Amino acid sequence: MSDIVGKVEPRREIVVVTGASTGIGAATARELARRGFHVLAGVRRGTDADALRATNIEPIMLNITNEAEIAALVKHITDDPERRPLRALVNNAGIGVNAPVEALPLSEWRRLFDVNLFGHVAMMQALLPALIESRGTIVNISSVGGKVAMATYGPYAGSKFALEAVSDALRREVEPLGVKVIVIEPGAVTTEMLGRVAGTGERIVSGMTTEQRGRYATLMHAVISQAQAAIPKGVPAEEAGRVVADAITSRRPRTRYTVGRDAAIIVRLARYLSVSVRDHTFIWHSFRSMRRMEARRRKASALRFRHSQSLANLRQRFSQAMVRSTIQRFGKTVKPFAASERLTISTSTWRVTRARPAWNCGPA
Repeated sequence: MSDIVGKVEPRREIVVVTGASTGIGAATARELARRGFHVLAGVRRGTDADALRATNIEPIMLNITNEAEIAALVKHITDDPERRPLRALVNNAGIGVNAPVEALPLSEWRRLFDVNLFGHVAMMQALLPALIESRGTIVNISSVGGKVAMATYGPYAGSKFALEAVSDALRREVEPLGVKVIVIEPGAVTTEMLGRVAGTGERIVSGMTTEQRGRYATLMHAVISQAQAAIPKGVPAEEAGRVVADAITSRRPRTRYTVGRDAAIIVRLARYLSVSVRDHTFIWHSFRSMRRMEARRRKASALRFRHSQSLANLRQRFSQAMVRSTIQRFGKTVKPFAASERLTISTSTWRVTRARPAWNCGPA
């Protein structure tokens, strides 16, 4: 359990942050708590709640696809003994999936949209009465994928495109009522979601049919490599948390904010380049990633081949030395039991092992 450093003047206002266990959600909860808000931080595990609990942060168990837990949250806010108003809702919870449109089962599509879209809609519907009363703010954490859908980003980008559209429609509906709706579009942010791309991608590839694997496996591995390379280059989650907090506290916030240089560049490309130019640009980018991955694979294969050749030569020289040593010692002819039998040399211990006597010493 940790505390926010420094004395904080309470604002006597509540902010709800979903998906606050790690990453952008946790960073946003801590930044808002540092600025004096009472943060109801939605988590799904008790261990995450214990790690997040601090001054001005009250973890709550919240699955945004569970209507009963959402209703319990609404009651918790309504029954607040201090009668604090709800200042903002930060819809951050989400899951990421990279897969070709053809290869992702419909059950996975539905699960993705349940969390990344319908769960957010459920939260907005439940908390809008309180937000209208307080003239509060809704912040929807989208993605640069809500502007541009690259290869294998169809499912994830589809959910984010839909969230952007819902945000635009909602903003035009509730702005006359005093409620602000803001969209945050992060690029590569160093979070656990980005780190899970490799494991999720490998699971998707293993679930493909043989024909699908032949069509998309190389592309998927290129996307995985690209995501892993982006991890050390991503902006810290704390930067995204500061952007969200600034948007909530601003008197005249913008409708959209980007997080990270890559997000700003891609959003501008999407705005000014034609669809055909964007297609050629992103196809070329994917092709270049595939070529780089293939080059690394060939290099690794060549290294493994040279290593195996070196071991084979070492085994041969060692066997010849063994034969010469045995002949010199016993003066007998050494015959192998079978051509398929050979000595095994462990490169970690350099110990020679064999399952049965490898040599038969008989009279000349």
